Amino acid sequence: MTDTSAAAASTSAKPSVAILDVDLDEHARRIRKQDRIATIFLTVIVGFVLALLAALVIYILAQGLPEVLTPGFLTNSPLDRDNPGISYELFDSFYMLFVTLVISVPISLGAAIFLVEYAPENWVTSAASTAIETLSSLPSIVVGMFGSLFFVVYCGWGVSILSGAMALTMFNIPILVRVIQQALQDVPRVQRDASLAMGLTRWETTRSVLLPAAMPAIVTGIVISAGRVFGEAAALLFTSGAAPARLNFGSLDITSLRNPWNIFRQAETLAVHIYKLRMEPTPGNDAIAWGTAAVLIICVLLFNVGARMLGKHLAKKMTSE
Repeated sequence: MTDTSAAAASTSAKPSVAILDVDLDEHARRIRKQDRIATIFLTVIVGFVLALLAALVIYILAQGLPEVLTPGFLTNSPLDRDNPGISYELFDSFYMLFVTLVISVPISLGAAIFLVEYAPENWVTSAASTAIETLSSLPSIVVGMFGSLFFVVYCGWGVSILSGAMALTMFNIPILVRVIQQALQDVPRVQRDASLAMGLTRWETTRSVLLPAAMPAIVTGIVISAGRVFGEAAALLFTSGAAPARLNFGSLDITSLRNPWNIFRQAETLAVHIYKLRMEPTPGNDAIAWGTAAVLIICVLLFNVGARMLGKHLAKKMTSE
């Protein structure tokens, strides 16, 4: 009697197991189908974005490279009547970037270290983080107007490299603070704890353990942000000016407005030069504008490629030691 009951139970269980297997197979096929659809959809989106970026870069280079390859374009003064170039604008762009980084990097580094390692979790820290995020989202034209009122007029610096660099610093600080914060937070907690357990102070831990470990990401972020600053134009129209450069590289008088190293002189960067050329309907301006745009985009691409290469090199060097 018992054997008959067991056999009946076994017979009734087999259809249930078979139905369960069919359901699992159907569910697995449905999941694989959804995964393929999602993969195709995301691939199409990424391909479209890359194609759009490639088309933009290729078009600008195709329009501008013939002018860039013209003899004297990169070395002649923009005031040359026969063959105007962009040598002064190229110098002003890199000099403006240098001054901006000298101001913004130490401030951003100190702010990020304070927020990550020293700041308590309270409303002041939350307000500071909110202010940083708000500053990063401000339109560049608004920052330029503020820079014109505060740095140019109130501080008395006039339309100058220093005023422009301070306006660009307002853009750069939020980006750098976020990058450095993330880099410091990505350092494993065990490294902090081990350093503090050995008797090092918090500052010694930050200086000797956290910063070296986070340095590849920090350097990468600095170089990428430099590319963004390098191509800014709207804020500089109000702060550093759009007057044609008249530089004398042989001048030893640092107070002279023609001395290239004087931070209180006006400066015209590549991005501002493009804007001015497009606003002036002078014959030949279009070709110079496209050539300047090609130089600008090549510099920005080099910043990004260089940032990745430098970051990988630093990461490999520091992890191998």
